[in-house]
Amino acid sequence: MAGRIPQEFLDQLLARTDLVEIINARVPLRRAGRDWMACCPFHAEKTPSFSVSPQKQFYYCFGCGAHGTAIGFLMEYERLEFLDAIEELARLAGLDIPKTGGEPFPVTRLLLDIVAQADRFFRQQLREHLTRQRAVDYLRQRGLTGQIAATFGIGYAPPGWENLSQALLDAGVIAQTLLDAGLVHRDEQGRLRDRFRDRIIFPIRDRRGRAIAFGGRALTDDAAPKYLNSPETPLFHKGWELYGLYEARLHTRPLQKLVVVEGYLDVVALAQYGLSYAVATLGTATTTEQVERLFRSVNDLVFCFDGDRAGRAAAWRALTVALPFLCDGRQVRFLFLPDGDDPDSLVRRDGHAAFEHRLTHAMPLADYLFAELRAQMDDPDTLEGRVKLAEWAQPLLEKLPEGYFRDLLEQRLQQETQVVTSRLRQRPARAASSSDRNLRLARTPLRKVLALLLYQPELAQQAAAEDSMLRSSAEPGAKLLADLVGILSTHPGLTVAALLERYRNTREGVILEQLAQWQPEALDGDYRFEEEFADILDYLRRRDDSDERLLETLLQRGLPSALSSEEREVLRNLGKTKKT
Repeated sequence: MAGRIPQEFLDQLLARTDLVEIINARVPLRRAGRDWMACCPFHAEKTPSFSVSPQKQFYYCFGCGAHGTAIGFLMEYERLEFLDAIEELARLAGLDIPKTGGEPFPVTRLLLDIVAQADRFFRQQLREHLTRQRAVDYLRQRGLTGQIAATFGIGYAPPGWENLSQALLDAGVIAQTLLDAGLVHRDEQGRLRDRFRDRIIFPIRDRRGRAIAFGGRALTDDAAPKYLNSPETPLFHKGWELYGLYEARLHTRPLQKLVVVEGYLDVVALAQYGLSYAVATLGTATTTEQVERLFRSVNDLVFCFDGDRAGRAAAWRALTVALPFLCDGRQVRFLFLPDGDDPDSLVRRDGHAAFEHRLTHAMPLADYLFAELRAQMDDPDTLEGRVKLAEWAQPLLEKLPEGYFRDLLEQRLQQETQVVTSRLRQRPARAASSSDRNLRLARTPLRKVLALLLYQPELAQQAAAEDSMLRSSAEPGAKLLADLVGILSTHPGLTVAALLERYRNTREGVILEQLAQWQPEALDGDYRFEEEFADILDYLRRRDDSDERLLETLLQRGLPSALSSEEREVLRNLGKTKKT
């Protein structure tokens, strides 16, 4: 978050946040020694394996491996983005997020305010403009009520080149800001021109309900283009957003599945008929970012497309994009509509129950995958056809994450082709038991000292004098230890959670999060962390000195030919180590 939110604020926020309190408000916890336990909220289980450490301000599930700080928990449990999680914790802690001049954060705020003004303008035009009746008649002809229009904030851009731009310029908005927000463009003479004219306006909202862009539908079918979106802006990236996701999360509780359709009016029409869990892509093929966002909201997706060639091409694209995200517990299905129908027309003609029935019987991903591959072959049932099916299907199955779903699809491939390929793997090994959880990273002295430091950060004071030794050490990870000691020595009150957040989305952060899951072998009695910590540091110092002496001795022997093969191997290894 450098350049967005000051590090000092994140440290203060996490120091004032109690992870146990945050989680217990959402998942009931019970005491278990020094820690708290619950059934994991991220996977189904009957025996509690979800542990929360008040000392580390860190949670970890022994069953599925979910882990993190208060920020990570809110991101996963509440399906929040990083900034949204920060704002929620700041609200609970009674803190205001600082806005640093010259950084992206206030620029975003400014653009959000301008887009919000445009949103209010469009809605006002639908109520008051002299030509509003054309827009009202169009919405009624599509079967939409005033109530559903209000729910989705539908507005109207009247005919004319300067309606919105002039209104906002009169309100003190500068022209460049209007351009940055994607609300206007310049014509060949350099004049500002409204982007949306004589269109029904659909505000595109972020996960917090703030308007970030707009989609406009022409009032006549012969207008070109029929649909028009805002351009890419600092607020809006078309391949990341989904129309209607905010409304679906707001009006469907609990949100258990999402239906992905192609148009704004499909989403609105389905919501009017009680199917308020539809979202739409924004005129693009389904993207990785959209699928990732969908699966952060639900585990069940239904892609709803036309049954024509274009619809099936869009469905195949969605399938290939979704495969890497299909871990166990998630599912994707496909619903293809009759020729000439879209979700809007179908739900208006057949009603809620009939459309729900179609969704319930949508085609599972496995059935669609093999049916589509077979449809592309001239001879799927011949020996050559079965071989070709295996060749085409295997790369797709390799995109799937490890798990039972991948195993079952590979079994299905064997049944379809009667080919047992050498690339199919055995069932993944069982999950590690509670007795060997700490073995995910092999225990080395350096990792042990890092784990002790994460368990008891005040040990950093004990290692502060070893900075020079650690930074010159050949031991892998010694520099990371030196950096941690430096941070904790400079900020002695820093929590482990704040320390981990400094390394979010880094290779070092992944290692530290795994080490934070380790528990010391002894927590009671006369066990002294300080002594073990000091012993390991002494061992590292002596080992480094020993390596230096050995390297010097071998080099003094002269040419490599004067060394034995074993000595030459030692010299090569020491040389490599010193270079790292």
